[in-house]
Amino acid sequence: MSDKLEVGSIGWIDLTVLNAKQVRDFYSGVIGWKPENVPMGEYDDYNMTSPDSGTPSAGICHKRGINAKLPSAWMAYFIIEDMKESLGKVKKLGGKVIIEPKNMGEHGSIAVIEDPAGAVCALFEQA
Repeated sequence: MSDKLEVGSIGWIDLTVLNAKQVRDFYSGVIGWKPENVPMGEYDDYNMTSPDSGTPSAGICHKRGINAKLPSAWMAYFIIEDMKESLGKVKKLGGKVIIEPKNMGEHGSIAVIEDPAGAVCALFEQA
């Protein structure tokens, strides 16, 4: 049995904001998520984990570095088969690549796109 997620499914969600600590505390209080620090060099982003199992459910990120130009909205990461092929189709079908593919180490790679209507999401090719 494969540990890979199904192509077309949502593999992750996260939120990128200017004040990640405040928003982390907001969702921790409202939903009950427990924050887990994710070191990013000079600062931490956060995995928000289930209070029951400790399983990461979502991320809350600072609007810095590669994330500086992302909208402050919940971003879905859609599982795809082939990054190069999918990005070619994004451009061919009237979309834009907002953030070029970024290697996520042993996990795979991500890219952020905008569809023809202006909605933003991420593509995730698993390693």
